[in-house]
Amino acid sequence: MGTSPTEPAAVTETPDFYGAYPRLTEDQVEELARHGERRRTRAGEVLFREGDSSYDFFVVLEGLVAIVQGEGGDEKLIAVHGPGRFLGELGLLSGQAALFTAVVREPGEVLAVPVERLRDLVQQDPTLADLILRAYLLRREYLIGLGAGFKIVGSRFSPDTRRLREFAARNRLPHTFVDLEDDSAAEALLRQLDVSPADTPVVIWRGTQVLRNPSTSELASLLGLRRAAPESTLCDLLVVGAGPAGLAAAVYGASEGLVTVAVDAIATGGQAGTSSRIENYLGFPAGISGAELAERAAIQARKFGAQISVPAEAVALEERDGHHAVRLGEGEAVAGRTVLIATGVHYRRLPVPRLEEFEGISVYYAATWMEVQLCRGDPVAVVGGGNSAGQATLFLAQHTPLTRLIVREADLAEHMSRYLVDRIERTENVEVLLHTEVRELVGERTLEALVVEDVLDGERRQVEARAMFVFIGAEPHTAWLGGQVALDERGYVLTGPEAARAAAGDGRATGHDPVLLETSHPGILAAGDVRCGSTKRVASAVGEGSVAILQVHRQLELLGRGGVHEFAERPIPTAAT
Repeated sequence: MGTSPTEPAAVTETPDFYGAYPRLTEDQVEELARHGERRRTRAGEVLFREGDSSYDFFVVLEGLVAIVQGEGGDEKLIAVHGPGRFLGELGLLSGQAALFTAVVREPGEVLAVPVERLRDLVQQDPTLADLILRAYLLRREYLIGLGAGFKIVGSRFSPDTRRLREFAARNRLPHTFVDLEDDSAAEALLRQLDVSPADTPVVIWRGTQVLRNPSTSELASLLGLRRAAPESTLCDLLVVGAGPAGLAAAVYGASEGLVTVAVDAIATGGQAGTSSRIENYLGFPAGISGAELAERAAIQARKFGAQISVPAEAVALEERDGHHAVRLGEGEAVAGRTVLIATGVHYRRLPVPRLEEFEGISVYYAATWMEVQLCRGDPVAVVGGGNSAGQATLFLAQHTPLTRLIVREADLAEHMSRYLVDRIERTENVEVLLHTEVRELVGERTLEALVVEDVLDGERRQVEARAMFVFIGAEPHTAWLGGQVALDERGYVLTGPEAARAAAGDGRATGHDPVLLETSHPGILAAGDVRCGSTKRVASAVGEGSVAILQVHRQLELLGRGGVHEFAERPIPTAAT
């Protein structure tokens, strides 16, 4: 603990309007006290500081503790907590660096519980676990809206700026974007930090630490997000892709004692993580955002001991000395006795001229809060006729004066769920253009309008749109597999009897019949949207991810190597050995 450099004026406790700052019961405090240590505090004392890679779970017993960002004259007050409240936010559970500083304002007493003991306790007390998780999710949402965390300074027209912003948004990392194009204070900030505009984009962390055009891996490491699996460890289950299928497999695999590692190129949640609201997922009658569902699943998987590493892009699948190895983009390799391919799909690009000029600037493939901030108050267009397009339309309509939904089909219900169709038809500021396709993009540096064509009569017209959101189908992420498993003509992974037939046709028959989710290569399975024949729904992907674990156990038994963990610490065979 240290001492704050300033002594601010007296403060009062922040009211709890939405459940982000609940007060623990006496029984809950007593239970936590059995796992922690009571400490007296003094005014100005720092309990943990912004950027700390690890810190305790603190409960305020007496006095007041302020949550602030920055120091001295730049200090920004976020919240003040009194007796019975606990500190921290979502990053405490996921191992991320602290996004703010906790400073004692009024002396008193706190209870410090090590995070490892907290994790053990919440497994035994679901009521306490739900209370903490809900508060932490709300606090993360608040921090994102507040613009707390780090700063990204750069031009909105820069591809690297867009890359960093997308990574931050997909991983729900609180941050502020300072646009060199229209923020008059941006250049002054760069001069103050001795940074040239040519060095941008830059990430500013803790006010003074500057990363010049960092890779996403460097940014993730700075924030404690990326923790690569040790290359000396052979895991029981290696999950490639952390969307709904991959996260479900990680939860069930780890909970059943398998040494489980999951990797993903961008963020947990996959395409589902970009959905503003999923309203037909079992157990969430009010709906849930894809990002929150992913956060909850990732925390659940880590609770059972799964290791999740992001960003970690799979670039090759290999076989090394009888085991499966996945090479990652950073040059690392992770090996597993079994592998689950859950890399999902990516959205198709619209075949229109000048598309690349506008991608990331005013043409997007996801509708999240990041994109809304760029087009709030402007007319926008959504292209697509499936559920993703419908969900995006309803989300955008809450923040734009007019949202046009451009659909190639003659009937909106042809590929879209009825509940979405009904809501779209009842939304006054949504205009649906049926049997219509986009032919041209109009604008200089940013999109201004679209030229659309009615495919029935060939009539073309120009409609105003300052942003376009494209959801026109998807293609599987399978290029990295390099022919190691059989694919169908569209690139989706074949499993079960179809995989066996394909392997026999290619002369690669193994003499073994793949089970339902197993590929043509024994010990390698596939689940979720990447699998041929899968139902493209979140619930289906979750179901396949959980079912895959039964087949992983079967494969481990076929290996005939005794217990699941017997070889968990064996070194990974390398090409040299």
